This record gives sequence, C-alpha cells and structure tokens, in this order.
Amino acid sequence: MKALEGVKILDMTHVQSGPTCTQLLAWFGADVIKVERPGVGDATRAQLRDMPGVDSLYFTMLNHNKRSITVNPKTKTGKKIFTRLLEECDVMVENFAPGAIDRMGFSWEIIKSINSRIIYASINGFGPGPYEECKVYENVAQCTGGAASTTGFLGGPPIVTGAQIGDSGTGLHLALGIVAALYQRQQTGRGQRVSCAMQDGVLNLCRVKLRDQQRLEKGPLREYSQYGQGIDFGESTPRAGNDSGGGQPGWILKCKGWETDPDAYVYFITQAAVWGNICNLIGKPEWQDAEGYASPEERLDKIPEVFEAIENWTKTLDKFEVMQQCNPLNIPCGPILSMKELSIEESLRKTGTIVEVDHPTRGSYLSIGNPIKLSDSPSTVSRSPLLGEHTLEILRDLIGLSEEEINKAVEEGGTGAEATISKNNSKDVGSL
Repeated sequence: MKALEGVKILDMTHVQSGPTCTQLLAWFGADVIKVERPGVGDATRAQLRDMPGVDSLYFTMLNHNKRSITVNPKTKTGKKIFTRLLEECDVMVENFAPGAIDRMGFSWEIIKSINSRIIYASINGFGPGPYEECKVYENVAQCTGGAASTTGFLGGPPIVTGAQIGDSGTGLHLALGIVAALYQRQQTGRGQRVSCAMQDGVLNLCRVKLRDQQRLEKGPLREYSQYGQGIDFGESTPRAGNDSGGGQPGWILKCKGWETDPDAYVYFITQAAVWGNICNLIGKPEWQDAEGYASPEERLDKIPEVFEAIENWTKTLDKFEVMQQCNPLNIPCGPILSMKELSIEESLRKTGTIVEVDHPTRGSYLSIGNPIKLSDSPSTVSRSPLLGEHTLEILRDLIGLSEEEINKAVEEGGTGAEATISKNNSKDVGSL
C-alpha cells in the first residue's frame, strides 16, 4: 500500500509550481486527476520542445503518475463534470492567477457547499498585500523573496540561481500543507483552504539571510570574507559570492583541467575542527600553530590568502581526487557536478533519484524520481499522460456518466473528443 493510496487529487495546476506539488503527491500513491483544456492542455506540453509534435520534457518531467481528463468548466456540461469531480475528490490544487477559480463560478464557499471535506490548495505569487494581484514567475519569486539580493559577488548585480526555488520550492511547501490538512481532517472531518505564496516559499529558504540581517544590525558579519578584507558593510545582508553560510569559511576552488572544463572545481570548507589536517594536506604544516593562523579569529583577515594556498594544491588534482584525499580527513568538500555528470551517475540510478521513463510518442527519456524515500512506501515513476488520455474512464467509472451524457458533453465542448465512445464499449452507469 502506498502512503497516500485512496486520496484523490483534482489537479487544476499548470506550468511548474503546481505540477511539482501534485506530482510529489502522485509519487506517494495519490490518484492525481489532471484537468486540462480540451484540445489545448497544459501550456508546457508545447513549450521548449526538443522533438516536433510530442509532449515536451518540460511537461513530461513534471506530470508523472497522473491521469489526464479534458474539461471546460465554462460550459454547462463541463461545469457539471467539474462539480462531480469536486464531489469525488479529497483535494483540489490550483495555481491560477488570483480569482480565476472564482470567475469560473467556483468560489471557496461554493466548493465547500459541494464537498465540505475537500481541501482547496492554492499557489499564488504573493500573499495578501500590495502585490497580491501581480503575476509571478520563477525568477520574479527569487527576486522578491530575498534570494537574488543575497546571491552574486560583492559589488556585482543580483543573480538568480539555477535551482527552481520559486516554482518547485513552493510546490514542495504546498504538498506539505496538503498532507497536514489531510491529517487534520481525520480529526475534524472538515476540509480547509491551504495556500502558499511563492514569495513566502523563497523567503523561507532564505531564512539564514534574514538571520544575518538581524545580526548585521548589531555589528559586522565576521564570517563573511569582506570583513577580513576590511570592506565596510551596508544596511542589508550583502551578496557574498561563494562564502559558506554556516559560519565556516568556504569557497569554490579550481582543480586540474579548469582551463578547458567549466566544471573542474570543488567547494572547500576550512572547518576549524580539521584545520590541522588541512594545513598538512596542502603542505603548510607551520600554519597550525603560527601566530595569525592558529585560530579561526586570527585567520579572518587572511581568508583570501588561505584559499589561494589551498587552490594551489587543488589545481594539482582533479575534483574527484580532491574528494578522495579530503574525505578520510573529515575535510568538508564536494565537486561541482555538471548535469551531464549527474545524468550518468550510477548511484543516483540505483536509488531512483534519476530514472529512465518510456513514453509512447517521444520514446525513452531521463527524469528525476522522488527525492523522498519511504521505507514502507517505495515510489515508482510512470510516464506522464497524453492529453485527455483518461477522460473516458474518469467520466464513466469515477463520476458515473452515461454514454448519452458523455457524447452530449463532447458536442457542447464540455470535454474533448477523446471521451467519445461507441455503444460497443460503453457502460451506462447513471446520470447527472
């Protein structure tokens, strides 16, 4: 039995933030029913295509383990179908612009009247306030949530990170909120609203920078390399390049081959507890006890000099050889791994973190599996659905529409043509 087996999710999400959330729930065993526009579908099906006429990797990698149904709630029959889905599902998830679901005729009050146990989960760009009506995408969320202002090098412009902390990060936050609401419903019997703003999600991931903002008000941030260089601090948490955020000096250093390999680097932390090991390793044993070097406090104004000496050593080895020598000495370090290197890393294949998925129209492709491993509920990854692939089975078997009702919905545009059935394969199981 899967952890969320039996939970039905009405997935009204699109692009990245919402689908990240619902895909995670699907990996844990929930029955995720993705609602898409007839004939169109999620916009990402056609975005950033690497092959003509098939679903893009953008779509497939965010919509595994789901079923797809086409519904247009703006039509009379589509509205009835959507209402029946609300009656059957435990959770509805959406990441439309604020008020979009209300304009479809389904306010929270109406949804509660249809199903008092349903959990209505939403992702917006901002919470209540002056920006709540603004449209937000990944990089906007990073910029408004504090990530960009604290990322980059001192004196340089703000920089957004390659990790999708705005979209996917917020989707992960919302998934936790949904699971918490499902657990609470077991005690109360009631559903509730769950919301997560992208700005809030990014800010949560930047909490150490808010920590430093408050520390800065009481004095300089001594672990930041600019302190040791005698550079004054401003009023806000500064951009700190590759400084470690945990109080231990760290930096990205060149390794053998850096002249031609853009990823021939290693992240190296000069943890105080292993300072002696570091000194011996790089050929500077005298630094262990030398005045000006022996304690972390004494080394603050020498951080550039220290890392220059370490880099002279790392440049004689490749990044994996650096790891092999540092790890037995408990020196924290890690290679800069490219996406190509990660894609062929055998250990990630064995744990299911990277998976190979077969798709009927685009063939085999690599994707990320569930990063969260449950010992009693292992996750498997199945391909993303074709547009409307499960429309007929959901209309007929889940909400109990008759052949006549289904055909009428197709004629009215309430659902897509893939729902059309013949008398030979139909089941007349009821009516609206």
